[in-house]
Amino acid sequence: MIQRFMHNYLLRHQNRTNQVLHLIGVPLTFGGLIGFGLAGPWIFAGIAFVAGYLLQFLGHFIEHNDAGELILIKKLLGKPYTEFGPDTQNRVNFDQSSKKSSCND
Repeated sequence: MIQRFMHNYLLRHQNRTNQVLHLIGVPLTFGGLIGFGLAGPWIFAGIAFVAGYLLQFLGHFIEHNDAGELILIKKLLGKPYTEFGPDTQNRVNFDQSSKKSSCND
């Protein structure tokens, strides 16, 4: 299960800018929420949570795919979603086509 999650996560986060924004945004979202929530005013916890999520959504906007939470909501509503950005789709298609051609040799 963890291996599948990591494989999917890595495919959905190919863009270097998206990776950096997640490197900052994920700890800010959850660490800030916990840290500020326990030690400081709740307004700072809320700001950290929102800022962290905005950074992550910005990363997915740059990568041209939907964030995981948005995918879940769209699936539940029966709406179309973009799990992988165009660069990742091209790489996956290229990898699959090269595997097919090597099998036919």
